[in-house]
Amino acid sequence: MKLNCEGIELSDAVMKVAKACSTKTTNPILEAIKLSAENDRLVLLATDGEIAIRKTIRADVLEEGDICVPGKYFADFIKKLENEQITLATEGDTVIITYGDSESSLQLLNADDFPKIDTEIRENRVELLAKDLKELISKTTFCCAQDDSRPVLKGCLIKTEEGRVSFTALDGYRMATCKKNIVAMSGDIRIICPGRTLNEIGRMLGGDDETIEIFVQKNMLMVSIDDTVLTSRLYEGEFVNVSNIVPREFASEVVVEKNLLGESVERAAVLARTDKNSIIMFDIREDAMNVTSNTTIGRVDESVKIMLEGKDVQIALNCKYVSECLNAVSDEKVRIGFNGPVSPCVVTPVEGDSYLYLILPVRTTA
Repeated sequence: MKLNCEGIELSDAVMKVAKACSTKTTNPILEAIKLSAENDRLVLLATDGEIAIRKTIRADVLEEGDICVPGKYFADFIKKLENEQITLATEGDTVIITYGDSESSLQLLNADDFPKIDTEIRENRVELLAKDLKELISKTTFCCAQDDSRPVLKGCLIKTEEGRVSFTALDGYRMATCKKNIVAMSGDIRIICPGRTLNEIGRMLGGDDETIEIFVQKNMLMVSIDDTVLTSRLYEGEFVNVSNIVPREFASEVVVEKNLLGESVERAAVLARTDKNSIIMFDIREDAMNVTSNTTIGRVDESVKIMLEGKDVQIALNCKYVSECLNAVSDEKVRIGFNGPVSPCVVTPVEGDSYLYLILPVRTTA
């Protein structure tokens, strides 16, 4: 293989696909980036067995061929050559990287060992506005579980129904759901997509008014944006039955300005985070919500104006979960429903059902 290309284009492509390189594997080929030179283009591809990212750039191809380079080292090195014209040429089991009056080399891996990646995923299609897909991802994936005890909870449940798509994530302590209208679709879907996959898709998204197509087939998902194609395996198994979790009625409902409450929670969290349970107390009475954190370091006690319908209530919540929920909301005001100190609280829009956050309370020994 031999080709010439622009350093800035190669660097951008390498940085994109390198996110799919494995960092925890006993198989070195999953840490590699495959480079395929053909016609007037260079195709870069990486996979860790779950997610694969392919990026195509322009190149002056003098000799076609496929090679596999060590992903991390190639990415780190090419990042330093963004302002250079680069020549890549194979010589035995190495690739020679020429730039300016200099050249360097890297050992190659066997390209024949690189896994085959299927991009013929076309069975079901959902089309969304990019801005809506960004919002679906940003408002839910932070609630995906981080541990491997229940793998399906590391993903988002994505389902379509009556012209809308919903994303739902939960980790056992909190839950997030977001709904958006669909531009077009070819068939209903119900899948569990890894949260990591969705976050990578979010980074790929460009202009808000673009339409993005998501393709699903069996246990695979594919998204193609400009010259970048991402494919991912989907989780298999049963997701939690969300309808059994969310309360249908509330004994107490509060309407509050999101920013005022968020700022108060952040200040209380400064002290709350010094405690292992990161507890903030909410004392809701009449037209005020008292936000309190009380630790060995000190005490924060603030009052936020609210509109209350129903009973007074006291409840202890994890400050991190409350902050992340409020940060994900863009509305000026939110509605929060309570059913006492040991039942989950639920955050929704003042009007409509475009999102929902559920947070389990922390049991205290007071």
